[in-house]
Amino acid sequence: MIKAISLFSGGLDSILAVELIRRQKIDVLGLTFTTPFFNDKKAQYAAKLLNLPLIVEDITKPHLKMLKSPRYGYGKNMNPCIDCHTLMLQIAGERMKNEGFDFIITGEVLGQRPMSQNKQSLHIIAKNSGCADYILRPLSAGLLDPIKAERDKIIDRSQLLSIWGRGRKFQIKLAADLGITNYSPPAGGCLLTDPMYTRRLHDLFSHQEDHEIRDLNLLKYGRHFRADNQGKIIVGRNNTDNEKIREFSTDEDIALFMADFPGPYVLIPYGNMALLPLAASLCVRYSDAPSDCEANVIHQHKNSSNIIKAKAAAKEVCEKLVI
Repeated sequence: MIKAISLFSGGLDSILAVELIRRQKIDVLGLTFTTPFFNDKKAQYAAKLLNLPLIVEDITKPHLKMLKSPRYGYGKNMNPCIDCHTLMLQIAGERMKNEGFDFIITGEVLGQRPMSQNKQSLHIIAKNSGCADYILRPLSAGLLDPIKAERDKIIDRSQLLSIWGRGRKFQIKLAADLGITNYSPPAGGCLLTDPMYTRRLHDLFSHQEDHEIRDLNLLKYGRHFRADNQGKIIVGRNNTDNEKIREFSTDEDIALFMADFPGPYVLIPYGNMALLPLAASLCVRYSDAPSDCEANVIHQHKNSSNIIKAKAAAKEVCEKLVI
């Protein structure tokens, strides 16, 4: 039995790539990845619709190592697409060799993304993955050189496509012809393309050489303030933020919240007491307390809990320190 392993994001292109290969009576296993910057939700949902067996692999450690110094640099923000795709294909290639798969498929479309899906980039990614002759891109295969499985007649090349460019009309029509109507919209999903998140990530890398996975997750929530080199303060914007910040906090952090008024959950990661007055003033600033008087702020650290009085931080201070 011929078997293929598919890099599967759950988007329309990866769905179509899987279906084109399965129509040739080839078994396909989906492989998707998670890091703090992207998750497997879309892939899980699409795999269930397709009845596609799916493996989810957490690649946070190698991905972080690559992210700090990508060989081919970043896109518009901190998205190292060429290096990221190379890493994914390296991992898929190892699984292919170890588990007896015949080739790898991806949903990449030639010309769809100017940086990472032009002909040169696809060649670089394939070459650096170490398994170039085993990577099939069914949606654009007619525009690319045949891989080993095509030359060996394992795959019927005439049933593969020659899609080029950023338009999606052909894919949408093909999906309708195949009876596929429920799929996610394109793009989105990777926080490394988000300007605010990547600004915070760059700040974290610049100020904190050693960091934990929870530090990356905390970047997703609240307002973030940097007080020179003393450390950072995170202020929840709403109940969801407050709960998430609380979820990722530890006893080593200092947590603050209002004693007498509704307000945010505030965190000083790693518990620098020198930041306590500023954090308290930010807590008051973004609470329902009157802005012109002192208010009581509870702060907790390890097993102790105390109250500090603070006035709301000035707007100018907030604007100066916000990340």
